[in-house]
Amino acid sequence: MALPALGAIRAAFPDARMAIAALASVAPLFEEDTAAAQDELISLAQRAADARAVTEVQAHTPNEVAALTDGKFDAALLLPNSFRSAWNARTAGIPERWGYAANLRGWLLTRAIARPKARHLHQSEYYRELARGLGLDTPESLPRLNVRPETVHRADSLLVRNGVDAGAAIVGFAPGAAYGHAKRWPPRRVAEVVTRVSKELGAVCVLVGAQADSDAAREIESSLPADVRPVNLIGRTDLRLLAGVLARCRAFVSNDSGAMHLAAAVGVPVAAIFGPTDDRVTRPLGDHDVLVHQVFCRPCMLRDCPIDHRCMKGITSDAVVAAVAARLGRSQ
Repeated sequence: MALPALGAIRAAFPDARMAIAALASVAPLFEEDTAAAQDELISLAQRAADARAVTEVQAHTPNEVAALTDGKFDAALLLPNSFRSAWNARTAGIPERWGYAANLRGWLLTRAIARPKARHLHQSEYYRELARGLGLDTPESLPRLNVRPETVHRADSLLVRNGVDAGAAIVGFAPGAAYGHAKRWPPRRVAEVVTRVSKELGAVCVLVGAQADSDAAREIESSLPADVRPVNLIGRTDLRLLAGVLARCRAFVSNDSGAMHLAAAVGVPVAAIFGPTDDRVTRPLGDHDVLVHQVFCRPCMLRDCPIDHRCMKGITSDAVVAAVAARLGRSQ
């Protein structure tokens, strides 16, 4: 969602050496082609709160302050609102530090921009407002990520090894959501859609996600009839390979998740299922289907539903299948 703002920065400083400093969990995406068009990519160790990630990447990624110091940068645009990001940029000796005046960090910034007052502002627009606050031109644009040919080749090879023909119509499914169980559409509903997409629409269904989504995948597979077998790639792709697989999809079904935004960025129409989170703020941008069931308690932003998960259970498999069918050009 930050890509349009980063594109504005690149357009404003076309001759500058531009580096992206991103956590290791997302940095690989910038190795594909984006509007940022950075000259350098700095992959930072995960925050200490994510102990598993730290143990995996800490030995291979630099300390944030050290990486910023070594870069000898003239300016830093801080998209995170954290105090820590501003403190680290100042400690690294970066002369110009630009960002929102949030979390008591204004004194650490050389250009502190007031946060937008508009309610329900989409996150992508929130980042663009920061660029506007710096006096930069920010034309309307959608987040876009163009998958490189070598990544597409890797994805094609993975799909072929799993029995997917090169010309097959693929519908992707992301049944997980890192934020919490409340964001997950019931796996049995996903299984209903997988069954109908396979049998009625003749598409190949592919499950994608992180290893943490394996339980949801198992529940989906256990709810399927014996003659329906989706391709299960959950836990079997790195981030770039996931982008390549998504680029091969004709449609994508997802909860409010990172995979949803990645699918939209590579140009795949998404049936985005929203429950406790605010679709006005984090919906996929562009021509997509956003499916919600309005109830009195949404958006509650809770990780676990304290009542009966009615916001998600009210979204029917018929509605999702209809959205996918329309994208595939099939009648329902």
